[in-house]
Amino acid sequence: MSYHNGSVWPHDNAIIAYGLSSCGLSEHFIKVFSGIFDASLFMEFQRLPELFCGFQRRRGASPTLYPVACIPQTWAAGSLLLMLQASLRLGFESDKGRIIFRQPVLPEFLQQISLKNLTVAGKKSVDLLIRRYGEDVTIEVQRKPEDISVLIIK
Repeated sequence: MSYHNGSVWPHDNAIIAYGLSSCGLSEHFIKVFSGIFDASLFMEFQRLPELFCGFQRRRGASPTLYPVACIPQTWAAGSLLLMLQASLRLGFESDKGRIIFRQPVLPEFLQQISLKNLTVAGKKSVDLLIRRYGEDVTIEVQRKPEDISVLIIK
């Protein structure tokens, strides 16, 4: 066990996952996102700690917790939001009132996402329902103002 040597930090993995997704490396991105999600299933309330030990994964066994890791940890919790943004490849052009999804992907464990009150340009919001169909992703606009557009690039 080591705090800095071989440990798994969810927030570092989120940054790596974001980079993989940005480069179009979906398979690698999904592996990182799914691994962190799988680890969270063994944590109380699925709250990620700041780090856990980087020992080899054992089928059906929880990750080895680092004894004095902070749990929950804010930047670990935020890592899931960054990985979700990377999964949806979500971007904004606020000056044009646009929400953009560039080739979104969802891992198998994530079949549906409901985004409520996603705010654009600080004042207008939309509601979206995002679903996984096999390897494809659909985005249903449930509510939006006329001057806001949702662009899906596949």
